[in-house]
This record gives sequence, structure tokens and C-alpha cells, in this order.
Amino acid sequence: MPLKKAEKDQIVADVAKLLEASKLTVVARYKGTNVKAMQTLRTDSKTSGTNIKVIKNRLFKKAVEASSKFKDSDTSALEGMLLYAFNAEDEVAPAQNLHNFAKTNPNIEFVGAFTDDGQFIGAEDVKHLATLPSKDQLRGILVGTFAAPLSGFVNVLAGNVRGVLNVLSARAEAIKE
Repeated sequence: MPLKKAEKDQIVADVAKLLEASKLTVVARYKGTNVKAMQTLRTDSKTSGTNIKVIKNRLFKKAVEASSKFKDSDTSALEGMLLYAFNAEDEVAPAQNLHNFAKTNPNIEFVGAFTDDGQFIGAEDVKHLATLPSKDQLRGILVGTFAAPLSGFVNVLAGNVRGVLNVLSARAEAIKE
């Protein structure tokens, strides 16, 4: 059943709002991916705050035109069966979600992405973004970097104490014999 004009206008408005709020909107082909796999992708992506939508390209292009940030964006690559991954919280999460999903479902293929400043970046750039560590991983690396000198210093101090204890233990054993 075809959509009515009011329904189409509502979809365009919703997509424009998602696009404006999203830090990165990834576009990918999904031809050949079954419904169950798409449901799994949507469920897995929600944990990182990523919203996966399948929208008609014509309606998405209208949403891009309706958006103030994206009016001048290139939409010529938006052809075929496409899905759109929006995320308002994390810049790389949509790319990572699709990249991880594509490992088990090779039908997913990056087309490009819209950045929060209105630029359209190519598929290769999106692949590079997908391989970056997540925010939590970067925080862990940063904490480890800050903690490394301190833990090294503690180990040096403990080494002297261990050396004294080893000497005392050896002396105690020698006295017992």
C-alpha cells in the first residue's frame, strides 16, 4: 500500500530531525540481507545508541534538502537498496556497528557517510572510521597511559623490599641448617 503525502512528509521531517541530530550518518547497501539479520543488526546497534533505518532514497534526499546543514551535500551516491545508521552520541559507533555486522553478513557494503558538519565522505573513509577504537577503549588506553609511570615506580619501590625479604629469607634458611 503506497504512502499518502502526509505520511511521506512526516517521514521526511523525522529523517531531517535525525540527520540534524546525528554526529555521523552512515549509508550502506544491504541487498541480499534477510529480515532476521536486519532485526539482529537493529537490536545490536541500539546498545551503542545507533538507529538503523531503511528509507526510500527519494525521501532521504528530500530530508537532506530540507536540512539547513546538509543542503549542499552530494547525494549522487545514494542509489539502490540503502540503509541509514544515525547516532547522536558517538561519531564512530554507526560505522563500527555496520563493520562488525558485515563480518558475519558480507552483503553489507559501505556507500559513505554524512558528517555532522554536512560533508559526505566516501566508503574508504568510513571503513577507516570503523576500525578506530571506541570512546570507552580510548578512555581505557588513556588511563593506562597515565597509570603506567606510577605503577612502574611502585614496582621499583617494591623491588627493593622484595630484595631485602629474599636476603632475610636466605639468612633464616641458613640459620635453620
